[in-house]
Amino acid sequence: MQADEAVTAAPRLTRKGQATRDRIAAAAAALMFERGVAGTSIEDVQAAAGVSPSQVYHYFKDKKSLVKAVIAFQTTQVVQAFGAVEPRYSRLDSMEALRAWRDFAVNLERSLNYAGGCPIGSLGSELAESDAEARREVAAGFALWERSVVEGLRAMRERGELRSDADPRRLGLALLTMLQGGLLLTQIRRDTAALEAGMDAMLDHIESHLIPA
Repeated sequence: MQADEAVTAAPRLTRKGQATRDRIAAAAAALMFERGVAGTSIEDVQAAAGVSPSQVYHYFKDKKSLVKAVIAFQTTQVVQAFGAVEPRYSRLDSMEALRAWRDFAVNLERSLNYAGGCPIGSLGSELAESDAEARREVAAGFALWERSVVEGLRAMRERGELRSDADPRRLGLALLTMLQGGLLLTQIRRDTAALEAGMDAMLDHIESHLIPA
């Protein structure tokens, strides 16, 4: 099984059932982002989603399965967020798109008042040492995010914009790592200085691999 296949898909449901399941997962994601997994109870999720206990347990047999759904939900939100906000840059296959992605990340953190960090990273940090299955789900989520960056860089190299010795996988992983570190420091420091400095340094490094026009 590939890493990105580990993000569990929801079972087949009616349209109404899927909408209810999604509403529960979204409510749980918001609470867990704010309070953490340990600080969020099934009762909290039930109240936030406006559903009965039987509805929660109809779609999620226990809290562990709900956490898996939250990881999948947050992964989808993170991977798709950029394209939803700025569709013309939904493929990170140019320096313009990459720098717009950087600006989007910085502005998003400011709009959140620097709280919470990365939705996927926060879950991973809390669960990595206590839930091996959840850790694998989070790793799969990061793999999807990494792939979206790597594919853009690979497209740039295939078009002859990046030097042939540029390694899209290594550059993409380094950029994602820099983003994660910047998000953590943003959360701790309550400002985006580290996020901006790290992303700018990494994007400048990628730009140094461009073939002059």
